[in-house]
Amino acid sequence: MISPWDRWYTSSCCLCCHVRTGTIILGIWYMLINAVVLLILLSALNDPVQYHYHLTSSELGTDLDVMDDANMCIAAAISLLMILICGMATYGAYKQHAAWIIPFFCYQIFDFALNTLVAISVVVYPNTIQDYLQQLPGTFPYKEDLMSTNNMCLVLAVLLFVGCILAFKAYLIACVWNCYRYVSGRSTTEVLVYVTTNDTTVLLPPYEEAIAIPPKDPPPQYVSA
Repeated sequence: MISPWDRWYTSSCCLCCHVRTGTIILGIWYMLINAVVLLILLSALNDPVQYHYHLTSSELGTDLDVMDDANMCIAAAISLLMILICGMATYGAYKQHAAWIIPFFCYQIFDFALNTLVAISVVVYPNTIQDYLQQLPGTFPYKEDLMSTNNMCLVLAVLLFVGCILAFKAYLIACVWNCYRYVSGRSTTEVLVYVTTNDTTVLLPPYEEAIAIPPKDPPPQYVSA
């Protein structure tokens, strides 16, 4: 009986490329995105006046700031950690080390779970969309148009958008998982071949040595008295 994991296993992904190639491209793409985010955060920390990441309560209509230095440092640390994880996945797929791909796969599962919780919260609490729109700054584009839209239409639009994101993320998770299975399978095959070769060498003597064994001496001739 074929297991569900084997039924969905494939060594090819989008654009007919190999799962290793897809994982390498995905890891490099995530690294570039997080590198850009890290560069922006570090630039904002260096010159907060120019980037205006400190929004006052009069601009937001609330008593809380959008971002302070501590949150910026935490976001920069997370971006740096993501670059490390994506770099490990890229190196693991390139050098065929399955263990290096696991952290990136776990991150994908965690990100998928968070987006699923967002979709569930929208279904359970549909009024949260209106509350979120009210907390946006007054300069946010099309804020009044979105506030005047029917709540049910907003819920359907958000669910459609989140559903498309979840489907795409699930496909990427499948690609990385298939890459992990492919790399781990190749590693297992190489180990078995190596062990079998060594066992054969130890248990069976070489062919040249086997045929070079001198025959036993014939018994001495019987001498009559």
